[in-house]
Amino acid sequence: MIDIATRIADLRRQIEDANQRYHALDAPEITDAQYDALVRELEALERAHPQLAEADSPTRRVGSAPSGRFPQVAHALPMLSLGNAFSDEEVGDFVRRISERLARDVLAFSAEPKLDGLAISLRYEGGVFVQGATRGDGATGEDVTANLRTIAVIPETLQGSDWPQVLEVRGEVYMARADFERWNAHARLHGGKVLANPRNGAAGSLRQIDPQLTAQRPLSFYAYGIGLVEGGALPDTHSATLAKLREWGLPVSDLATVVVGVDGLLAYYRRIGDARDGLAFDIDGVVYKLDDYAGQREMGFVARAPRWAIAHKFPAQEQATVVDSIEVNVGRTGAVTPWALMQPVLVGGVTVSRATLHNADHVARLDVRNGDTVIVRRAGDVIPEVVQVMLEQRPAGAVPWSMPRHCPVCGAELVREEGAAVWRCSGELSCPAQRVQSVFHFASRRAMDIDGLGERYIESLVEFGELEDVSDLYRLTLEDLLAMKRRADECEGITPETVKAGKVATKWADNLIEAIDHSRDTTLSRFLYALGIQHVGESTARALALWFGDLALIRHLPWPLFKRVPDIGGEVARALGHFLDQPGNQQVIDRLLARGVRIGDTRAPNPELADVLDLATLLADLDIPKITPLRAAQLGSAFADAQMLLHAPAHTLVTAGLPADTSSALVAWLEEDANAALLLRSAQAQQQVRALLPERADAVAGPLSGKTVVLTGSLSSMSRDVAGARLEALGAKVAGSVSKKTSLVVAGEEAGSKLAKAEELGVEVWDEAKLLAFLAQHA
Repeated sequence: MIDIATRIADLRRQIEDANQRYHALDAPEITDAQYDALVRELEALERAHPQLAEADSPTRRVGSAPSGRFPQVAHALPMLSLGNAFSDEEVGDFVRRISERLARDVLAFSAEPKLDGLAISLRYEGGVFVQGATRGDGATGEDVTANLRTIAVIPETLQGSDWPQVLEVRGEVYMARADFERWNAHARLHGGKVLANPRNGAAGSLRQIDPQLTAQRPLSFYAYGIGLVEGGALPDTHSATLAKLREWGLPVSDLATVVVGVDGLLAYYRRIGDARDGLAFDIDGVVYKLDDYAGQREMGFVARAPRWAIAHKFPAQEQATVVDSIEVNVGRTGAVTPWALMQPVLVGGVTVSRATLHNADHVARLDVRNGDTVIVRRAGDVIPEVVQVMLEQRPAGAVPWSMPRHCPVCGAELVREEGAAVWRCSGELSCPAQRVQSVFHFASRRAMDIDGLGERYIESLVEFGELEDVSDLYRLTLEDLLAMKRRADECEGITPETVKAGKVATKWADNLIEAIDHSRDTTLSRFLYALGIQHVGESTARALALWFGDLALIRHLPWPLFKRVPDIGGEVARALGHFLDQPGNQQVIDRLLARGVRIGDTRAPNPELADVLDLATLLADLDIPKITPLRAAQLGSAFADAQMLLHAPAHTLVTAGLPADTSSALVAWLEEDANAALLLRSAQAQQQVRALLPERADAVAGPLSGKTVVLTGSLSSMSRDVAGARLEALGAKVAGSVSKKTSLVVAGEEAGSKLAKAEELGVEVWDEAKLLAFLAQHA
């Protein structure tokens, strides 16, 4: 008996604390499912041991006492809670009790979603909103009238004229999911408060002392019932009353309906459950209410809940569990996602042992650590996610998590661009996790253009071990493809006997082998684009080809030299450098060349590079702290080469005209071995490029050198891509939009706004015939 009494006291203490945190502080520390389990255990113990039941037990009270931050409001009629059902059997028992008590075989119920928000009451006198209050402890709530007035959907004056003189409307203030996500996105961007979930967002917003703060929050409201009514009459059923409330201008859920018997209730529960994830708001179950008021009055109340209504709860979408470890997963595009590996827990009817942590910033915001107790959320088919850490349960010695430095799959460096949320594996071509995506991109029309190699075939080739990387495409044989097809058919249950005449069609395989062989001859820009380097699209690949001209040169350049190409900035240059610094990627390029890929347009670097192959430009491109282009120019004048700068005493930097703080920053940067090595390697690469440059007198300028051309509309004789490539070969820069800097617009059929813009600016316009004549003249 002592143990049972102790357990009851402990349960009451936990439930009281949970009520205070949920209802008064809007900062729950346990999930709804954990709370429900505590209450159900306490109810069972009190039923089994009635001598230990007490009048002030939380099983007999509603909510929590008002916080004291607002004036108190005594409810004319108590705002009660509802009993819960968690199974079909409990719903059947609920209906049976009412049927037996009322001696009716057929019972109609009003059914509606159970919103996960904050219960409130609205008092209207003479059709005018005069007071609004929270539920509080059921008997006394908080006066939040001013805050409720900021919610646009709550009418200040009722519509029509047949409403009672005094009407108390009860309902739920909630925050729609889309509004919740938009609020949090804005808060993260501007350093504001991030809301834990829509329910806490709604409750916390409504309890702001300053109504102007509440007005900034995106709150909504649904009416679901009535309290006190004076000086007028309402319909005889709950469903008809909801219809009246809607007539008077109060929002009522369109999902509220009338059903009959147990079968009707359970069918409604399943229908709403199926639609739950697509609703605009969070719900945690449905509510059943005996529809006719006469029957409600006869059924009466027990403790804190009516006998004529019940909440049928959905399986918990949030549960608490413990994080065993945090690991990272590499996706098909190289994006690295941290995951929590957890002790298995039932969430939303599914056992969950892994949950996404989205990205490194999300981990840092939550401060998730190994051993933490966390709240895991799962909604329908959505991947489970960790949404909260229970800091008070953190084990001693838990250390903050940090992103690993190398890919767990291929060992390549993990990189994160400045300002980006996602880390990526830089071993694009050599990383098995990215294999399907890299091959699919490599074979695409604008890359190597391997016609007929779709994603389904690629997945099968990878699955059956035919493709370790993109270079393996060029060792495939007809027999390899047919063997892959036979194995794929076997996996799908297709036997040789089911194939017509016992023969396997080989035309597709012949065509694919031919397409792969045809793709061996390509251009430098197509090859560079096909490698799938982060941020290197078609235009960047063309620019690299035009300025450096040779794969043998490009693949060994350090990243600062890529910034010498017009329109390539530091982000793209670093992405190029990271890709080319990975041994695995270089090995794949070697294998591609060894297996017969031929680049047919190799040329010398652009002679204009001579103007930017100096120490000053290099120092400016290295992103050294405090080294502006002006300071870089001063250093370029004072030192003959990178070696002299690297070994210069600190005082000579001041002598060169640098301020003391700039000199200190440069010295500190040069003292880092990696930085010093990058400086020397970049300086040596500059010399290599300079040695390859043709003399300016020998460089033949194209007829369109220095001109910017825009293509618009459709061409009948060639694609715009081909036309653009031919114009670039003649020296043009092909742009995507028309501006004052545009030299020429080529307009095909159905040319639209770009043609109009060119005519407005007085830009020269060619039709397709004039383009073809020009290309023929300069062929």
